[in-house]
Formats: sequence, structure tokens, C-alpha cells
Amino acid sequence: MSVLTPRARRAPLAARPGALARQRRRTALLAATATVLLVALLALALGTGEVPVPPLDALRALVGSGDPGDVMLVQELRAPRAIAAIVAGAGLAVAGAMMQRVVRNPLASPDVIGVTGGASLGAVAVLATGTSTALTPLGALGGGLLSALLLAALSWRGGVTVTRIVLVGLAVQQGLAAVVNLFIVRFPAELAADALQWTTGSVYGRTWTESTTGGALVLAGIALALLGHRRLSVLDLGDESAGSLGLAPNAARLQLLLLAVLLASVAAALTGPVGFVALAVPHVVRFLAGPPTVGTLVLTALTGAVLLLASDLVVLHVLPVHGLPVGVVTATLGAPWLLVLMLRQLKPNAGSTTR
Repeated sequence: MSVLTPRARRAPLAARPGALARQRRRTALLAATATVLLVALLALALGTGEVPVPPLDALRALVGSGDPGDVMLVQELRAPRAIAAIVAGAGLAVAGAMMQRVVRNPLASPDVIGVTGGASLGAVAVLATGTSTALTPLGALGGGLLSALLLAALSWRGGVTVTRIVLVGLAVQQGLAAVVNLFIVRFPAELAADALQWTTGSVYGRTWTESTTGGALVLAGIALALLGHRRLSVLDLGDESAGSLGLAPNAARLQLLLLAVLLASVAAALTGPVGFVALAVPHVVRFLAGPPTVGTLVLTALTGAVLLLASDLVVLHVLPVHGLPVGVVTATLGAPWLLVLMLRQLKPNAGSTTR
């Protein structure tokens, strides 16, 4: 079930003349394309609605320029939601890419190791008890970090192994999901309904404070992930090789996993447990850009942002049913992708690659 099989991939890539340079050019081109697409989607998100604003005017309004009415509409109502989708998409995608490499499993995601279960528990506890909804993101972040502490405490005992992390994560996820269901069933119907809607993932009602705080944390987390990419590459070689190169595999794996958990927790605090972004985006990037590098990690963040913002636009302006959470779209896109991944893993010798 190895995700990367580095000895089978990294050596041939380095051995072929110009292969690495070609990958870098391809990654740069894809990143530029994703950036242009992201800006276009942002302009569309800011300008589309009951009161339309031309795309260029919407982008100018975002920075406080242009008609005062457009500035108020864009900055106060539309921009926080769009920024939250961008931030959460980038954070989830990078978190998923890191988890898949750390646990060496192509099906790994924040859902597998219990992060979304912890975030759901924290948010639902706030909503179901009638506490101010402004504390919901804080509750989700706290719940995600709680799940990380549980994972670390239970996985560390006896040594941190890939199998142990996955099994403990599954147990933590299922246990937290059971507590969430208990909250929803036992508390008043009007409070439970809000809690249930949150658990499907939504960027509705986000504020500038939430979006900018989440954005700063996600940017910091992605920067740390880029700095830690060398350690990820060493871990790809296997524990024995990593140890011979002076890296403590267990400690490094746990540190990188906790960083991925933090990124996923911040994203879940903004949007709820949006499904399949963390699972699918890393596979798409590997298929398009090749083996993981620092550049592909940046491309992963951009692709996650594009996917979640596009999904939110579909929810707002394409689907005939209004008020649906963005998680409905990502789940609809992700379920077939998950099935394809599982079928590929069942094929002979398919476990050694994700492409």
C-alpha cells in the first residue's frame, strides 16, 4: 500500500537527463494555470449574485477601490466566504498530501486519522449547547487538536508505526463520530439541526476575522510544510535508510503528522468537515505533475483552493436547491474518485503506485 515507492520513482527520475527539469517546468506551468484560474474564480465569486458586479470592478472593490456600494457588497458580504473557501481548500489539500506520504497510504486523509471527527465534536458541542455561534470555529479547532493529542498519545506507545497510526486514527474517528451523533440526538431539535448542517461542511456566514485568522494559520502551516519537505523525502526512503541518514523516523513522522493535523483542523474550523478535498487533490496533482517535490506541494495548495472555491460557486449559483453546504458537492465529486482508488488498489501490483 505504499503511496510513493521512492526507490522505484525518484532514482529513475534523477537518472534520466533533463527529467527533473521537465517536471519543474510542467509544475510551474500548472501552478501558473491554477493561479490564473483561482483569480478568475475569485472575481466570479465576488461579482456574481442578486446584485452583479463586473469581474474587474469586483477585484478592485476587494482592495477598497471603486464604487462605495460595490466595495461594501464585496468586502462585507462576499469576500469573507470566498477567502474562507480558498484558505480551507489549500489547507485540506496540503494536509492530505502530507498524511498520505507520512502513513504511506493513498487512502489516508484527515477523515482516516480522526481530525474531522474531532473538529465536528468541538463545533457540534458549541452549537448543540446553545453557545454563541461565533465560538463554533474555535470549538472546531480545539476538537481537531484534541483528536491530534489522542492520536499522538495512543500511537506513541509501543512505537510509531504506519499501521498503528492508521488503526488508532480509525478508532479515534469512529469514537468521536459516535459522540457527535449523541449530541445531535439528545439536544433540542432546533439546535441539533444547525449542528447537523455544520457536519456536512459549509462556508456560509464566515467573517473577516475568521477568514484572515484562518488564512494566517494556514499560510504558516504551508510554509512549515515546505520547510519540512526534505524530512518527508528522507522518510520516503524507509525508516532504515532515514535512520542511517541521521533522521529519527518516529519523531519526524509524528511532528509532520501533527503539522498536517493542525492544517486540517484550521480548515475544518472554517468550513466544517468538508470531505474528499484532502483525499483527491494530492492524487490529481501527482497524476498531472509527477512525483512529489516542493513545487508540487505548492501546486497542491493552489489546486485545493480552486476545487473548494469552484464547489462553493456551484452550490451558490448552479444547483437548483439553495442553501446546500459545499460538502455536498465535494462528496458528490469525491465518492466516485474514492471508488476508483479502491478498485486500483485491488488490482495486482497496484498498491505500489497512485498514478
